[in-house]
Amino acid sequence: MIGVIDYKAGNAPSVYNALKRVGADGVMVRSGEDLDGVNGVILPGVGSAEATLSSLAETGILSVLTPKVREDGLPFLGICIGMQILFEHSEEGDVDCLGWLKGQVVRFPSDRVRVPQMGWNEVVFRREHPILKGMGTSGHFYYVNSYHVVPEDAEDILAVTDYAGDFCCMVQRENILAAQFHLEKSGPLGLRLLENFARWAERGNDASC
Repeated sequence: MIGVIDYKAGNAPSVYNALKRVGADGVMVRSGEDLDGVNGVILPGVGSAEATLSSLAETGILSVLTPKVREDGLPFLGICIGMQILFEHSEEGDVDCLGWLKGQVVRFPSDRVRVPQMGWNEVVFRREHPILKGMGTSGHFYYVNSYHVVPEDAEDILAVTDYAGDFCCMVQRENILAAQFHLEKSGPLGLRLLENFARWAERGNDASC
């Protein structure tokens, strides 16, 4: 069972429906208690880092989610703002984030590219992981973002996209995965990633899956 966190500002219903399309069992998570019994969790999102963190705290989800992911090893997938808040600090609103991963969130240079980035762009996979099974070496996915992450540890980078130069668009460390692009809006490839995550979570995030 995959929990999809619904924290008011996110687009959880779209992700939940996408999971159903690939035959994965899902449940909407609106409180900390709703995380009981899930074997994986997805944090989708739109909007700002500060609003997302506030909503997670107000619903009581964050206080339960953090130990489940950081201590118990619950498989986690962040999408868009759900990726950005994993890092230490965001330039958007000058806000401190969760700090699960070391690094910063910075704005695209508006003097070089259109901000926000909106539309399809190529994602190039840097290494293998079960979530990328059957994906080849690259694919096109859908973005809506003005900010991007800059991980401190290059080993956390799973994939990159070129927009004013290469930027990190997917990360992975142990049981934590995240993508800047919207899987639920990225057609068959996005659905394949969601299906792969569900299977990986069901098998206890075994790297050999």
